Amino acid sequence: VQLQASGGGLVQPGGSLRLSCVASGSDFDYYAIGWFRQAPGKEREMVSCISSSHSTGYADSVKGRLTISRDDARNTAYLQMGSLKPEDTAVYYCNAWNMNNDYWGQGTQVTVSS
Repeated sequence: VQLQASGGGLVQPGGSLRLSCVASGSDFDYYAIGWFRQAPGKEREMVSCISSSHSTGYADSVKGRLTISRDDARNTAYLQMGSLKPEDTAVYYCNAWNMNNDYWGQGTQVTVSS
């Protein structure tokens, strides 16, 4: 499985972005998908995840502002980001995992600044 993340950019505080993670290969629907981020000088952290059965989870710092979803027919996961804050600035990565495999995509930069 290869993952391609996109949708990052520069946005003002309070703005919105939608990140996409497109997977090549088969059995996308058997993978859980996670969105992680890494800010300069900080460790990578999970911000949201969605299971193969579409159960979702969020870090406390993003609850109510970010929404994760997936479209298994399109092999794509999304992260809808709203009410963005400067502290959301980071490189965002998508990750696909199951019991046997763990795949990472390249990052997409999100910068929240006025």
